[in-house]
Amino acid sequence: QVQLVESGGGLVQAGDSLRLSCAASGRAISSMSMGWFRQAPGNEREFVAAISGSGSATYYQDSVKGRFTISRDAAKNTAYLQMNSLKPEDTANYYCAAGLGLRAAERNDRRYYDVWGQGTQVTVSS
Repeated sequence: QVQLVESGGGLVQAGDSLRLSCAASGRAISSMSMGWFRQAPGNEREFVAAISGSGSATYYQDSVKGRFTISRDAAKNTAYLQMNSLKPEDTANYYCAAGLGLRAAERNDRRYYDVWGQGTQVTVSS
């Protein structure tokens, strides 16, 4: 069973950057799709970005395209979310998730992910 631990969140100002990490343990995640989701108070958990097991395909929510980049490092068994040009509306708790056997159309849907981390808070002040 894989476990996921996020890190890298914090309090930043608008326009700043953060890099979130999602470290996996228990098994290799190289064959698993990895996703980042976020949830602000009072809102549902929403898709942010996803990457295929091979890393060849990436997917983004429209509001983060051009600002956020998802990546993965098989050797470190870790996925990342580089967030640039942060905005106050990016404030949320960010979760990483792993899913096995996800098809392209499923990678932006939280229902298809099997394993979740505990989340890391990102707060962007204006």
